Amino acid sequence: MSYGRDRGSGGGFRRTYNSGPKPVEVGKEYEVQISEVSNRGDGIARIQGFIIFVKDGKVADNVKIRVISVGDRFAKAELI
Repeated sequence: MSYGRDRGSGGGFRRTYNSGPKPVEVGKEYEVQISEVSNRGDGIARIQGFIIFVKDGKVADNVKIRVISVGDRFAKAELI
């Protein structure tokens, strides 16, 4: 699975979300902006630096999402 690996520009500083309380919860809804697309085609949004993969999200869209899972380094969400 490729989520979480740094595919940035030449190994520069990469912010990772450390352990502790996550800024999102399963089942809750949030409004986010999709800032980029993953290599799997999911939209990527961030809340307080925490990565959220959004199925069918398109870059620059402002969308409402529902979080379906939360892991240590990222969450997955669906459009609503």
